[in-house]
Amino acid sequence: MEIKERGDGINPLANANLFSRLFLCWLTPLLHLGHKRQLNENDMYNVLPEDRSESLGEDLERFWAQELHKVTKVWSKTAALTDSRIRIMNEVVSGIRIIKMYAWEKPLSALVTEVRRKEIHQILKSSYLRGLNMASFFASSKITVFVTFTVYALLGNAITASSVFVTVSLYGTIKLTVTLFFPLAIEKLSETVVSVHRIKNFLMLEEVERKTFGVHLEEMNENSVEIERLTCYWDKSLDSPSLQSISVTVKSHQLLAVIGPVGAGKSSLLSAILGELPHDTGSMTVKGQLTYASQQPWVFPGTIRSNILFGRELNRKKYESVLRACALKRDLELLPDGDLTLIGDRGATLSGGQKARVNLARAVYQDADIYLLDDPLSAVDAEVGKHLFEQCICGLLKNKCRVLVTHQLQYLKAADKILVLREGHTMGQGTYSELQSSDLDVVSLLMKDEEQERWSLSADSDKVSLHSQRTNFSHGSQCSHSSLLLSYSTWSDQLPVEAARTLAEESRAEGNVDSHIYLKYFTAGCNALVLLLIVLISIIAEVAYILQDWWLVYWARAEVSNSTAAPFISINSSVNATPTDGEFHLTFYLSIYSGLTAAAVVFGFVRSLLIFHGLVKSAQTLHNNMFNAVLGTHVHFFDVNPIGRILNRFSKDIGQMDSMLPITFVDFYQLFLQNVGVVAVAATVIPLLLIPIVPLLLFFLYLRRYYLHTSRDVKRLESTTRSPVFSHLSSSLQGLWTIRAFRAEERLKKTFDSYQDLHSEVWFLFLMTSRWFALRLDSICSLFITFTAFGCIIFRDGLEAGQVGLVLTYAVTLVGNFQWTVRQSAEVENMMTSVERVVEYTELESEAPWETEKRPPAGWPSRGMVVFDRVNFSYTADGPLVLKDISATIHPGEKLGIVGRTGAGKSSLISALFRLAEPRGEIYIDGVLTSEMGLHDLRQKMSIIPQDPVLFTETVRKNLDPFNHHTDEDLWKALEEVQLKPVVEELPGKLETVLAESGSNFSVGQRQLVCLARAILRRNRVLIIDEATANVDPRTDELIQKTIRDKFRECTVLTIAHRLNTIIDSDRILVLDQGSIQELDRPFTLLQNQEGGLYKLVQQTGQAEAAALLESARQVNTQQIKGSDNLRLEEHIPETRLSSVY
Repeated sequence: MEIKERGDGINPLANANLFSRLFLCWLTPLLHLGHKRQLNENDMYNVLPEDRSESLGEDLERFWAQELHKVTKVWSKTAALTDSRIRIMNEVVSGIRIIKMYAWEKPLSALVTEVRRKEIHQILKSSYLRGLNMASFFASSKITVFVTFTVYALLGNAITASSVFVTVSLYGTIKLTVTLFFPLAIEKLSETVVSVHRIKNFLMLEEVERKTFGVHLEEMNENSVEIERLTCYWDKSLDSPSLQSISVTVKSHQLLAVIGPVGAGKSSLLSAILGELPHDTGSMTVKGQLTYASQQPWVFPGTIRSNILFGRELNRKKYESVLRACALKRDLELLPDGDLTLIGDRGATLSGGQKARVNLARAVYQDADIYLLDDPLSAVDAEVGKHLFEQCICGLLKNKCRVLVTHQLQYLKAADKILVLREGHTMGQGTYSELQSSDLDVVSLLMKDEEQERWSLSADSDKVSLHSQRTNFSHGSQCSHSSLLLSYSTWSDQLPVEAARTLAEESRAEGNVDSHIYLKYFTAGCNALVLLLIVLISIIAEVAYILQDWWLVYWARAEVSNSTAAPFISINSSVNATPTDGEFHLTFYLSIYSGLTAAAVVFGFVRSLLIFHGLVKSAQTLHNNMFNAVLGTHVHFFDVNPIGRILNRFSKDIGQMDSMLPITFVDFYQLFLQNVGVVAVAATVIPLLLIPIVPLLLFFLYLRRYYLHTSRDVKRLESTTRSPVFSHLSSSLQGLWTIRAFRAEERLKKTFDSYQDLHSEVWFLFLMTSRWFALRLDSICSLFITFTAFGCIIFRDGLEAGQVGLVLTYAVTLVGNFQWTVRQSAEVENMMTSVERVVEYTELESEAPWETEKRPPAGWPSRGMVVFDRVNFSYTADGPLVLKDISATIHPGEKLGIVGRTGAGKSSLISALFRLAEPRGEIYIDGVLTSEMGLHDLRQKMSIIPQDPVLFTETVRKNLDPFNHHTDEDLWKALEEVQLKPVVEELPGKLETVLAESGSNFSVGQRQLVCLARAILRRNRVLIIDEATANVDPRTDELIQKTIRDKFRECTVLTIAHRLNTIIDSDRILVLDQGSIQELDRPFTLLQNQEGGLYKLVQQTGQAEAAALLESARQVNTQQIKGSDNLRLEEHIPETRLSSVY
């Protein structure tokens, strides 16, 4: 199944509503028939003509049909916008480190805010419909009773206490079902329709044809992949196929190397073999069990061991051999918990090289027949790459059928077959010798490399220019047994001290939800004046609600007095109104009755709409505050919190605040006022009822406290057990190809089911606690009704029939209302845990301000001079130092190479420069102290080309220029300079084409070129390159290096590199070890020190490569001596003088 966007898979899971109240759709008509019969017995049902009754029923039916259509339409739009918001949030959280270094928080915040604004617009529409529905719950019975008695009186009938309270009681009984539960069932049915439609769309995505790959015992030596004239399309709407007429065969014991430039179709070929890429024409036969190591390493939250075993039984001997073959033994020895060390979401606690090797070790441990390896060597250093190739690919897997996608051309001699791809076509295939005799460009490059090697060993080195030397290295020099990378033996990846950590447990509050949470929630959407207005309107509405029934009591009493006394009688009422002509005045009573009814209805509707509007605005404000807080917090927060945990707040918790919390609160608030009115009426008629009310109230408070003490924590537990469900789903979608290649779908389903079952168990426990509480609430109501009935009997001599009827009618309504009120109050507090969780994220510790009053000078930086003065750096306040006493000066326009093993401090040096955490010490750029300026003022003036390119689901234009600072001409020129212009021109909307999630429209290399285009557009004086060419082919590597030399000639460039050939021609090289500077000088000078770190690295690459690197360094040194008089003058400025200047 093709997963388009992870937000489309996560959000339906978070917000799919079940039709738990669907039974009310047929229960309500049955109740209506029963009440019709009882009203008919009291001659009240025939007040309106029969045909009019039928007409009202048809009108009601049409009304609800229209409402269902409206609500469904609104919810469909809301769901689409919510999915879009969650998708964007997923991309933001995944790429937060790059977002911060680009200083792109504001445009992304504006993007999310705009989507959220549209979402809130739709939510407000549905909320107003809900508000009208909730208000109609109280108004409908009043309107119905008003119309009934008005028509009844105008027809000449006498209003009696029995007719009044039988009618009021029956209407009150059915009111809860007809006006609340039935519309709620309609609403939930509409939500169900939307959810089912979304789930259906998700399930109806095109299924990947699952092929069963297996072999018979007698065919175990015949494992193979046979492809004949295969043509495949990722998207047939595009003109060109991803693979066109590909034919290749690889058998057991053979290694097929697949090479080609970026976008050639190398990964698509593996996808076709896996069955992920649909076959259009041609045939493919796979004999044997497949396994797969993806280009972008996939690890899931858990231990390193569980990531490698991936559900297999632990075979210690085999496990150890896999660890050795994948060069993981030393890394595990350096970890405090070894292979039981927990790794976070997206492998946050591992380096890129470690993730690549864990990813490879998982594939190797599976002991399959056919191994598909998608460029596993690019993310590791030279000796590690050599070790992996010799000990793993050509060692442990030597008897297997292997398909290796690689950009490391030095390993091609060891391949049994080589397949050269370009733009989906086969440019050539055969053995190394066969290709060498052809005219293919790749072979000519290899020949040049061989010539270069022979030249390196000769003395005639002065005749070769630096440019040709550099170009040949960029294409991948002929390194038959090792590459120009860092040595594994001395510089192998190891986990930095600060990374050896486990994921933080998700916080879960205990006890009552603090009052300040309620205050923040209410004041986020309304100011104090509006809150006071809502309370005042609520009181007026409730008083009018009670007075309407009270007025009927007086009216009925007046009717009785009028029928038993003389025609001229004085009627004493609460308003002391007496007809002037001594005759019973019907108009007077109808006028007052109409006014009270209108007041109850109008103020009830206004109250409901105001509360809904305020609470939805509160949700909007808190969401924006939370998003801004998450954007503005330190990157360490994202290292210790999985994506699912963060997205849970933005999906489920915000969903609760958008949808369920407002309707639940309004329901509780209105019912609470009504119940207070019931008790007030009862206490007014029979004051002695206050005596039993007090112990009942105390018992109720005890029960509520006892219940909430449990249910609140159960609800919080439900929220925390929901997070692993989302994390597992998000992680599974990221590694979907790997999961399917390993045939691990059932195992992952079982894991998902275990998380879902745990969540369901907690949810069921919550439902059971609610039922327990409901039973005891009904018992309290029954006791209250009993006390009220006996009170009416005991004090019957002092009570009128109308008063008794009013008290008993109101008391009976408590049976349903009181239970529902208390349940809703508990539900409000339970749902307030979502607000609590959102507020918790709004209070995240923020990094330094984006802008400050102290702005850098105009045109800063104009030179690009960077000075580190006694810099110490840690990612957390109490964490270990990862940079120790760093002091160095990087001159304007200087090209500085930075080398060192993972954990040596290379990335930490960049983090300190970008202030991803606040360094101790001083960093100056062109004499300006960076710690005194805003983060955006600093970060916007530096460019970075990251190791892992990040693109967003936005237009190509927005991915290049989110601030709209550049013209179309500038954008096209930048794309042309990185050779992406033809690619973008082929897109349907060109610059306005919306990219797929994570920019999957482009290959990894093309995404890297987009990042280079961004750097060109920014035109900053300081450029940082963070191992940017690790995952690209030699041609793209050369293109990137050439573009950097041409476009950033006058800029200060800091390059972190695994490949020594990419930094050997730098002006100087900085060697880091354990967070400290080991050495810093010109490459040639460093290579004269046989005890130095750089010298040892170069010697470990092999004699030929070492000679080539030394010659390159010599030529750079010669050019520096001839043309760097000013630079040499600056180099001799004492460090103390620099410190005094800055």
